Amino acid sequence: MAYDFDKIINRRGTYSMKYDPVTRGKPEDVLPMWVADMDFAAPECVINAINEQAEHGIFGYFKLGQEYFSVLQNWFARRHNWTVQPDWLVTTPGVVNAIHVAIMALTDPGDGIIIQQPAYYPFLGAVAATERRLVVNQLTEHNGRYGIDFDDFERQIIQENVKVFILCNPHNPVGRVFTAEELVKLGEICLRHKVYVIADEVHQDIVYNGHNHLVFAGLNEDFSNITVTCTAPTKTFNLASLPVANIFISNEKMRKRFLHEYDKFGVSQIGVMEIAACVAAYTDGEEWLGQLLGYLSDNMKLIDDFLKTKLPQVKLIKPEATYLAWFDFRELGISDDELDEIITNKAKLWLHRGTTFGAGGKGFMRMNIACPRSILQQALEQMEEGIASYSLA
Repeated sequence: MAYDFDKIINRRGTYSMKYDPVTRGKPEDVLPMWVADMDFAAPECVINAINEQAEHGIFGYFKLGQEYFSVLQNWFARRHNWTVQPDWLVTTPGVVNAIHVAIMALTDPGDGIIIQQPAYYPFLGAVAATERRLVVNQLTEHNGRYGIDFDDFERQIIQENVKVFILCNPHNPVGRVFTAEELVKLGEICLRHKVYVIADEVHQDIVYNGHNHLVFAGLNEDFSNITVTCTAPTKTFNLASLPVANIFISNEKMRKRFLHEYDKFGVSQIGVMEIAACVAAYTDGEEWLGQLLGYLSDNMKLIDDFLKTKLPQVKLIKPEATYLAWFDFRELGISDDELDEIITNKAKLWLHRGTTFGAGGKGFMRMNIACPRSILQQALEQMEEGIASYSLA
């Protein structure tokens, strides 16, 4: 069937965090394109599965069965050439939750945790909340593409006594899909210095033509033996408010430490609606995903063409994955406060300020482009008008 991603769905008054600017200090009339949830309805198979579960009318205690794992196993084998085993699986109410638990399970207060900035900002929060030390391996940018300074990565691991590396692949916010060569280099360094890896691979299904996501733990058994792999259907199928994450830990000792730490929270398992949604998405959502990827690719092309013809002083760091566009405004030669003033109060857009992702985000902003194309066109025109009005002033 054909899915209508052009349909505009009114999300105001639906408890949407994305569409509640006033509570976050933004003007009421801004167009929200910041947080990473889509403005598209979930796949029909997911909606039907949730409706069917609701109509059943009983929401009692449950136990995950073999069907749930089989669906996951089939998905990762088919989509990512990765064979997972039943005893590796731990379900949690989210990837960020799992990262907190993994840090506490694998390290002690004061230990170094290395991340690659610009980086998904909850990584910083997780390090701070668990009273560990943040160590930053700054990604390098050359001609609109980010890379890794491997020498600096290894030097910092040694000097800062790093115990855990949080790998974000595909990377948020810069949109890189790291190659096998890059991942092997990172893995070999971590093995050499006995560093655990927490691999946030939540964006693994939103990958564009010409690029291929490789599961870090799937590259070889040694990497798998030091890795906590964090996955979820939430980004792929727009299920953020159905908190479900599937965490895979092949190393039995690591998994026991993770479960021991997780038990301290007294957190219940995922709910029956989350199970229904996850099973339906991974069973019957592939056609929807294929059409989504095509639509997102066309949205990225619209942005690239618009900037080149209308706003050449603004550059798109073209993503290899994710539905998050990383805009480079540095040619404007203005401060981040001035940029925020232009985007928020003149262009009337609510984007994610680049410095939220670390010092490497200075002069950048992140835009969620998973929206109907007419909304994206409107946002780009507002950006053009906002920058023009500032320049004229």
